[in-house]
Amino acid sequence: MTEEQSKVLPDLIEEKEPSSFRLILALGIAGLMSGIILVGIFIYTNPMIKANKEAAIKRAIFKVLPGCETYTPLKLDDGKLIEKVASDDNKEESDKEELLIYAGYNTNKELIGFAIPGDEPGFQDVIGAIFGYDDKENVIIGFEVLESKETPGLGDKIFKDADFQTNFSALAVEPEIVPVKKGEKQNANEVETITGATISSKAIVKLLNKSMGVWQTNIDEYIKENKIRVSEKHE
Repeated sequence: MTEEQSKVLPDLIEEKEPSSFRLILALGIAGLMSGIILVGIFIYTNPMIKANKEAAIKRAIFKVLPGCETYTPLKLDDGKLIEKVASDDNKEESDKEELLIYAGYNTNKELIGFAIPGDEPGFQDVIGAIFGYDDKENVIIGFEVLESKETPGLGDKIFKDADFQTNFSALAVEPEIVPVKKGEKQNANEVETITGATISSKAIVKLLNKSMGVWQTNIDEYIKENKIRVSEKHE
């Protein structure tokens, strides 16, 4: 290598090094493209996710209210339960902050109970569930987990353990629901917890008590004001 070439080489190396501006520009473009892709994916998948959730709730309503043939969504308005009005395109109005419950009716259009969604922090994450409430007998008559990330083999028993599900066939809500150890249930308002998943089990009890605290009085007032007929099996 000649002396002249050795002098030119450092200049060439220096010129080839990318400037800070170019690095920032490249990162900015990459971030912008990633953002556009993520937004596009969200816009594309969000309607499907929403539709799947609505379908899951619909299936669960019929499951937690045995004998239910039709249902009506109800919302709180000025401290009172009213029917949720459908929009002009025959789709229910969406409101992320809106709390809904569902009045279930049999084939004779008689009220048989209410399907009530709720959520509560569990061991891993928030547990979402829905349960059926018989307002005439003041008992819970069905329960279904809608969303859970509890520990496989332990916490997930809240929806896989058949024995745990038997707690919710005629669970009294008054006085408040109480968790007890497996094999120690003596009263109608007690829930036998799952061995090894006590936190998840107690989270369900909290969910039920919290939800009933929000809805029970409103349900009683709704029935009185509307003079709703009840199913013959409750009379």
